Amino acid sequence: NNNERDGNTRPWQLRRRIRNRKKKAINWKQKSTAGWLASYSIFEPHWQITMADAKATGYVNWNGTKYEFTNAPFYSEKNWGSSFPTKWYWIQCNSFIGYDGDGDGNGNGDDGSNGSRLALTAGGGIRNLSFFGFKKSEDLGMVGIHYNGTFYENVPWTGEMQWDIDTWGRWNFNGRCTTGKRLFEVEVQAKCDLDAGVMLRVPTKDFGLAYMCRDTFEGQVSLSLYELEYCRDRGDYIRKKDVPPIIENAISNNCAVEVGGGPWDETWKSKSKMNPILKFLVKIPYLVS
Repeated sequence: NNNERDGNTRPWQLRRRIRNRKKKAINWKQKSTAGWLASYSIFEPHWQITMADAKATGYVNWNGTKYEFTNAPFYSEKNWGSSFPTKWYWIQCNSFIGYDGDGDGNGNGDDGSNGSRLALTAGGGIRNLSFFGFKKSEDLGMVGIHYNGTFYENVPWTGEMQWDIDTWGRWNFNGRCTTGKRLFEVEVQAKCDLDAGVMLRVPTKDFGLAYMCRDTFEGQVSLSLYELEYCRDRGDYIRKKDVPPIIENAISNNCAVEVGGGPWDETWKSKSKMNPILKFLVKIPYLVS
């Protein structure tokens, strides 16, 4: 690649590749993070995860120092709209211990690992709605897990999600997907030192770019994933009996954790509460399939 552009040296250079090498094990179809309605000016803001589990090679030049990396875990997303959510949380990890292989997940990793691949992306917040003169806000949360070529998607229109998050230092949430062919429950606990993290400027509606976000890449996270089945006696979905967890206590010490917006003067306990009309509309493709 040519590092010169208009006579100026680019401060970064990057090459990336999808971590999963075997095409037969990957669902290559790009999914809209917020569902098909994200194509329209309804949600504020918009959020799209573009790569949750990739590897990158390149460098970043910061304050005259060149930082080079090879096959480093890579994640990317994009946001657009007039501002970030009123209040939000976010975590992301694609470097779980023992899940960094390029193999088939059965102990045949090229790098000596068990060959499995695992990536976690989760976020939630207070989103604004605006359509046909209707303006309102809603609390939403989601979890996406990529595991050995299978995508486990827990979103408000396929199940439920609840969270319990401190002002800083602790992120706990639980989600259940009860719609579609793949029924599951996910539990995530993350934490970081209270003195960790940096303040970042983010776009706000009233104050422009403001220091209203704190994050760190030194979070510790634990992830468990279970299959669900419907229990007629209870009238609810439960974890499958006599079946081991899909993932049991996968851990990492390199998890990105974040809180933003506000106010964050107390622990935030809530659950997804999506507008029922929008929930039905976004859910249609899942019902048809």
